[in-house]
Amino acid sequence: MSAPSKGDLIAVWFSCGAASAVAAKLTLERYGDLCDVRVLNNPIAEEDADNVRFMGRVQAWLGIAIESVRNSKYPNASAEEVWDRRGGMSFPHGAPCTYHLKKEARQQWEAINKPAWHVLGFGAEEQERHRMFTLTERANVLPILIEAKMTRQDCFEYIVNAGIKPPRVYGMGYPNANCIGCVKATSPTYWNHVRKAHPEVFARRAEQSRRLGAKLVRVNNQRIYLDELDPNAKGRPLASLQMPECGLFCEERRAA
Repeated sequence: MSAPSKGDLIAVWFSCGAASAVAAKLTLERYGDLCDVRVLNNPIAEEDADNVRFMGRVQAWLGIAIESVRNSKYPNASAEEVWDRRGGMSFPHGAPCTYHLKKEARQQWEAINKPAWHVLGFGAEEQERHRMFTLTERANVLPILIEAKMTRQDCFEYIVNAGIKPPRVYGMGYPNANCIGCVKATSPTYWNHVRKAHPEVFARRAEQSRRLGAKLVRVNNQRIYLDELDPNAKGRPLASLQMPECGLFCEERRAA
């Protein structure tokens, strides 16, 4: 892969998580004087409200505006609306919310702005996700964090050391700062954590998933509805679940 040239447009996709925040910072430090670096965010209605506070702090830290990119077909940027309109919540090849609110929104932005490069928050431990993205989506992705050998945990510590308080959902035990009640999660540990920390979200996901026929949780290798989940059921510890930041593509989280 070639390197960016003077005047190239680099699109950094910021997902309100620590990894993408640090990826934006390192991109600006490395290419800010050479290229046109723009930091972009796909707002999602189902994310925690504190993400807006975090984005404001990151914006001040970066010294440039973080631009909002929405799909013109979904101006409300609501995952629940996507699930209803698509008649499903989780499909074998990815989540419809990711496709419409992130991927399709990105494609609309790309068609107008034509960036030469993209940057996503793939940490050093996510080289396979980066490889798959470059194979199936875009080859022109700069592996900023991978080259810096920075893991997601490294990124979390980096922003804390910079004096930025992370999104509050991290302190609630969630593995990332994306939508609460991620429909690609199948772990009973995860869903019972949502039930305890955000019962109103669990209730909405349970109602909508039953209505749409989406069995979101896996117990003993069998899919069941959320309203069938034993409140005491557990799988792997929450901290060990592999749930990266929700980026521009989405694979199924099979951790149990």
